[in-house]
Amino acid sequence: MTYLYETHLHTAGVSKCAVSRGADYIAGYKDKGYSGIIVTDHFYNANCALSRGLEWKEWVNRFYDGYEEARNEGERRGLDVFFGWEETFNGCDDYLVYGLDKEWLLAHPEVRKWTRGEQYSAVKAAGGCVVQAHPFRQRYYIKRVVLSTGCVDGVEIANGGNDAEADALAYRYAKKLNKPMLAGSDIHDASFIYNGEIFGVYLDKKLGDIKDFVNVICSNEIAGLKVNQTRFDLHGNEDVITPVDVRDENDRVISNDWKEYV
Repeated sequence: MTYLYETHLHTAGVSKCAVSRGADYIAGYKDKGYSGIIVTDHFYNANCALSRGLEWKEWVNRFYDGYEEARNEGERRGLDVFFGWEETFNGCDDYLVYGLDKEWLLAHPEVRKWTRGEQYSAVKAAGGCVVQAHPFRQRYYIKRVVLSTGCVDGVEIANGGNDAEADALAYRYAKKLNKPMLAGSDIHDASFIYNGEIFGVYLDKKLGDIKDFVNVICSNEIAGLKVNQTRFDLHGNEDVITPVDVRDENDRVISNDWKEYV
């Protein structure tokens, strides 16, 4: 038996670009056979709806609202809901952070000013993990594609907001790095559960808490991905026209050639 989990989900009121509240997702994911979801709202330097003028304690409490609303409805309907977040650096590259909680955030206001390397070291020291989200995404607002080879534990190779070409490159990138591969819907609107394509990861064991998911990633024990494998086929038109930085474990630029990493 396997258990299916959504790994990348945004809620309205916390993520500026989301249109559905946390509770709106629960019935649909339950209906689609998921065992649970992980709420990963946009964090402080990302597309977050919360005012940066708030005191840190109030900001964290409000940031937690989307997750808590989803969790409460999940408890009512029998769907597990876990907490994470998605942080962005320089408006370019995004990272899913799993395994930490509100108390940890309250104790670490310095998280707002961390570099990729500082984020990774601190999250790992606290027993969490970091996954690079949609690494080959190209948009008008993304000025640089950053491939963070040394400050991540895994790579999201299938993303519901990506085109297939970006996912095909991410798949090969993860294989090159020999990193665990994840799939997530990056869902912002609960109607996409029925009207779009939702992704996820299959696990051999049911998660008891978010630390269990961290252990699965760090042990590379994801049983499978909910995604059509043809999404990773190359068709000869894959290209990265955005400038690229490849960064090492010290967050230093070591290359600008993405083709070396796919």
